[in-house]
Amino acid sequence: MTVNVIDQPRSRVSLIALWATQIALAAMFVMAGGSKLAGVPAMVSLFDQIGVGQWFRYVTGVIEAVSGIALLIPSAAVFGALLLIPTMLGAIVVNLFVVPASPVAPILLLIAAAAVAWARRDQLGVS
Repeated sequence: MTVNVIDQPRSRVSLIALWATQIALAAMFVMAGGSKLAGVPAMVSLFDQIGVGQWFRYVTGVIEAVSGIALLIPSAAVFGALLLIPTMLGAIVVNLFVVPASPVAPILLLIAAAAVAWARRDQLGVS
């Protein structure tokens, strides 16, 4: 007899750790997205260096802010995390090949978002 891992309830400790991760990610992405949307000079300069245009700063800011808020809504958390995965992959690529910056922060954020998406995968309704 096999037991489906998805059907097993989470322990209290793992649920607290999951929520702590989601809250920390939400805070970081709401602040990061907000700084892009507010036109903080460092963000304007960064997107000038990327060379795609300032419209991309707004798109990225909206994605980050909306994803951060979604992480705080239980039924939407998995979608917020899934939206952040390609966003952080893009940030890693930009940091490695376009702007000379360390990719460590986006890699850590990618790992955290992927962990939340994995932990919340049962909300997707797929087997």
